[in-house]
Amino acid sequence: MSSAPRINLPRHAASYAAMYGLQKHVDAGQLPVQLHELVKMRASQINGCAFCIDMHAREAREHGESDRRLHLLSAWRESGVFDARECAALAWTEALTRLEQSQASDAVYDEVRAQFSEAEIVELSMAIVTINGWNRLNVAFRTPPGRYTPA
Repeated sequence: MSSAPRINLPRHAASYAAMYGLQKHVDAGQLPVQLHELVKMRASQINGCAFCIDMHAREAREHGESDRRLHLLSAWRESGVFDARECAALAWTEALTRLEQSQASDAVYDEVRAQFSEAEIVELSMAIVTINGWNRLNVAFRTPPGRYTPA
């Protein structure tokens, strides 16, 4: 498989602006930036989006996340380094990212409901939906990793 970029999405201003508008809305929410970055990284790992994994690892570090926790993210259940709220968010991330397997089970919903308010669950879910959208676009268009610099 060729890894050459296919399409530069930002050149398609209207479509990019719509997606970026959703991202800005999600970013303006009340959940901590570090939690958002963990969610973005985990969904990106599942979806195999190298561009987004690289981007969100950099962003997470900029917001104080440790290399150790980032290295252990793919094994978050076994790692013992994430708190109950983070674990619930990561479980919900996996459920919504792997929807065909999970169907967002009641067990996972109950776990997230125990840690987050209804409004926070909606915010978290929108963050998951958004990163899954970015992953699909960047994988489809083969956006190369390594070019992103945190603001």
